[in-house]
Amino acid sequence: MISVRASIVAAALLSGGCAVAAEVEGVRLPDTVRLSEGGPELLLNGAGVRTRVFFRVYIGALYLQQKTGSASSAIADSGAKRIEMHVLRDITADQFYSSLNDGLKANHAPAELAKIEPQLKQLEAIFQAVKATRDGDVIRLDYVPSAGTRVTVNGENKGIVPGEEFNRSLLRVWLGSQPVDAALKKAMLGG
Repeated sequence: MISVRASIVAAALLSGGCAVAAEVEGVRLPDTVRLSEGGPELLLNGAGVRTRVFFRVYIGALYLQQKTGSASSAIADSGAKRIEMHVLRDITADQFYSSLNDGLKANHAPAELAKIEPQLKQLEAIFQAVKATRDGDVIRLDYVPSAGTRVTVNGENKGIVPGEEFNRSLLRVWLGSQPVDAALKKAMLGG
């Protein structure tokens, strides 16, 4: 079994600074990010590896304005936030969206999913346009309160899906009562 290595690394020891970043499976994640120039600073809440069966799929990181160990608090937070995924293997759009859809179905009643059906179709179209991601690609799902959930792949904007409730539903894929990966949920919540 592949062990997950996550450690905290001092990024500026020699300069006397106190910047710290997380390192997961050799990928360094910044301790803070901004979704836009002048936007609020987001803090790395936690990060870990998404596995499926025994395959490492991606490193998932959660950024929030205030750190929390509570999934319900992270989901309810109406501020800016980011889910960042560093892809560890080639994934087709169908595979990626199918996994997201499974996570949505596991954490929502059919009536809840029906309310966000237009946004789900928009998200599916975005990933179909991407076609596939490769080992080393970075997918970001940035929630900007005034706009919606912005999807970027390797820094290129692929589309924005409107709605705060849609973003909360999407967060439940990782942080809901039936997350796609319980160990990743724990890691994203700082555990």
